[in-house]
Amino acid sequence: MNRLTFCRRFIPQRFSLCVLLALALASGGQADDAKIDFPHDVAPILKRHCVTCHGGREREGDFSINTRGDLIESQIIDLDAPDASHLLELITSDDPDAQMPPSDRARLSAAEVEILRRWIAQGLPWDAELTFAINSYQPPLKPRTPPLPAAIDGRNHPIDRILDAYLVDNDLPRPMAIDDATFARRVHLDLTGLLPTPQRLQEFLADQDPDKRERLIDELLADRFAYAEHWLTFFNDLLRNDYSGTGFITGGRKQVSGWLYDSLLANKPFDQMARELIAPPTAESRGFIDGIKWRGEVSAGQTLEIQFAQSLSQSFLGINMKCASCHDSFIDRWTLRDAYGLAAIYASRPLELHRCDKPTGQMAEAAWMFPELGPIDPAAPRDDRLKQLADLMTDRENGRFARTIVNRLWYRMMGRGIVHPLDAMQNEPWNIDLLDYLASDFIANGFDLKQTLKRIATSEAYQSQTETVAQPESSETYVYRGPRARRMTAEQFLDAIWQLTGSGPEKFDAPVVRSNLSDEALESIAMDGDWIWGASEVQPPAAGAEVALRKTITLADDVASGGAMITCDNAFRLFINGRRVAAGDNWTRPQTVPLVKHLTKGENTLLVIAKNAGSSPNPAGLYFQAQITLDDGAVKRLKSDDSWQFSNTLPKETKGQLTDLPTEWQPAEVVPAVAAWKSLIQAEGRTLLARVALGDGNLPPVRASLMKNTALMKSLGRPMREQIVSMRPDRLTTLEAIDLANDAALANSFAAGARRILQQPPQPTDALVRSLFLAALSRQPTEVEARLFAEAIGQQPNEASLQDALWAICMLPEFLLVR
Repeated sequence: MNRLTFCRRFIPQRFSLCVLLALALASGGQADDAKIDFPHDVAPILKRHCVTCHGGREREGDFSINTRGDLIESQIIDLDAPDASHLLELITSDDPDAQMPPSDRARLSAAEVEILRRWIAQGLPWDAELTFAINSYQPPLKPRTPPLPAAIDGRNHPIDRILDAYLVDNDLPRPMAIDDATFARRVHLDLTGLLPTPQRLQEFLADQDPDKRERLIDELLADRFAYAEHWLTFFNDLLRNDYSGTGFITGGRKQVSGWLYDSLLANKPFDQMARELIAPPTAESRGFIDGIKWRGEVSAGQTLEIQFAQSLSQSFLGINMKCASCHDSFIDRWTLRDAYGLAAIYASRPLELHRCDKPTGQMAEAAWMFPELGPIDPAAPRDDRLKQLADLMTDRENGRFARTIVNRLWYRMMGRGIVHPLDAMQNEPWNIDLLDYLASDFIANGFDLKQTLKRIATSEAYQSQTETVAQPESSETYVYRGPRARRMTAEQFLDAIWQLTGSGPEKFDAPVVRSNLSDEALESIAMDGDWIWGASEVQPPAAGAEVALRKTITLADDVASGGAMITCDNAFRLFINGRRVAAGDNWTRPQTVPLVKHLTKGENTLLVIAKNAGSSPNPAGLYFQAQITLDDGAVKRLKSDDSWQFSNTLPKETKGQLTDLPTEWQPAEVVPAVAAWKSLIQAEGRTLLARVALGDGNLPPVRASLMKNTALMKSLGRPMREQIVSMRPDRLTTLEAIDLANDAALANSFAAGARRILQQPPQPTDALVRSLFLAALSRQPTEVEARLFAEAIGQQPNEASLQDALWAICMLPEFLLVR
């Protein structure tokens, strides 16, 4: 039985979605090599020619262009037949009585008409936070602790007290509570990104303690690996950090992956994280403010300084500074001078203002948007200016900073922001008391992200049924009726598939160190090696220079356990007793080598062929550190130092074996360690060596957040992260539907899951169906579901029928949503 037949037989009411997964949005989006950029291409034309009569409070001709919805409602746009749109007739007409703008005003140029024509043809794309309506709301700057309304029906949680009063004021019913199984699945996915295991779910359901939900929340937040590797996705999007993509190969962009991962593992306070990103104490967190150094010519709005202004304002303040980086913004109060003032804090050179990419002759002076909290000294050195900004940004009196991050957390947990969209914090919140309470509570708790997540998750509002949304609404018309179901992220979906099928990857791409070893175990590892190279009259070594380095050791017994960590700027090949055992060509990714199989009792020779790179002389060095335990219990430590020898004559390598060894050897030289080398060894060396020498401490499976982007993840909504992304797409796309049905990697996972099931002790088909539903959906199947799945799988399950069963259950809306 093929998948389509299986899906058709599986509950007719749900068949429509299964079909949609292959066919949905067949007309979704027209290809256009020159995609319209609404804020920069279209909005200036509308502002210049149309807003005076049809924006703000003006509605001449009884139509408004304040929002996309207003424009569509006016019926002057025909999305089904774009070229027939009445708007195009008006702006191209020669009739003085019909033409727009009126005959006494300047007409649109041919280029402007063509931009609007393409805009309509592309479906009228419009940035959600942009409106031409007059916004009289001014968000407060300083934090505020609102008075809590009286509790209703004994619901004393601060969030519930605020929302219960809101529902009463709006004459709305209180959402019904969810059952324990639904809660367990939701909170697992929200806090750790993983499905609850059937065993843990059944334990939770059997628990009669009235506080069991809070205890489960605490348990999930205490799982530091699951927490860090789930929220890594959130922060990678917010900090436009990734493991591959634009700039990483050329060196025009640096990751903050290791710093970010360690910060999440340690639950570092968010204000400290922000300070370390804005005024980096080490190179580990510097990549965020340094942005992307684009190759070739760039516009004024793409310079590193302007990227800095845009990134900080968006990530930490929810301010879209992109428009203000080109001209005074027409969606809020920020000006070109505001954007350049922020950029000048980062700049190490005089910065001239450019309006619409044209120099103005005016020079920027370092300043930030909220001088009432304190000024930036424009005469201070660059690093001092960055530190001043970091302190001002994270000042406890900067309520905008706290409001922005708690609004993002509320969105992730509840499906919609209190201020929406998330990067339009100038919009009025639908409940100012709720936003202010969460922000003031966040500050009072020392900017603890986990405490705010717990505050939300322990509320009865979070633990209530999701709202049924009939149609999208604007920020002005939204009314809270409960949490909203959310699509799994690409990473959540893949993690769930890997959980169910046991098919996750063994290696990962993120340059982070995963270790579950105790502090005591880590402290037992010595990291006292030197960086070494061959002797040279000219330092640094020439580009392309190669050298052989060796060390001979004698062991009193065989090796019971242990390993080595090795890296070389720029490349190395490591041989032990004449056989190649490791190689690397990226010094920022140290290699680990288990040594049990390679070292023996008696004499052993370690030999490294090291190579420098680059186009001119540059620093080169080899670092080696090892710790082994012999069968007699003795611990032996090895390191690179001046006891090693070098030769400029290189041995030959044939099929991984060394021949023609040099006969002349000289003492190796200890070379000065550059700062980046020291930082690398300090950040990663001890943990890497501990893992290979002592074991990794039973680490959990590798997560999708640690993997490079793939075609499947991209189609499921994972961004390329060349821009900051606060909100991923929430609608199904054609590409996603096709990939869910046909992606080879996904099919391989389902096949692996089927084989895994067949390798387990046989069980009746009905029991197998129940276990599948419990693992995937955290519930038992209905009678109809159980019967249909049992018929499709058969009493003698085979790989094909089980693979189709896994595919069918993972394509259900119930699986794909966090609800």
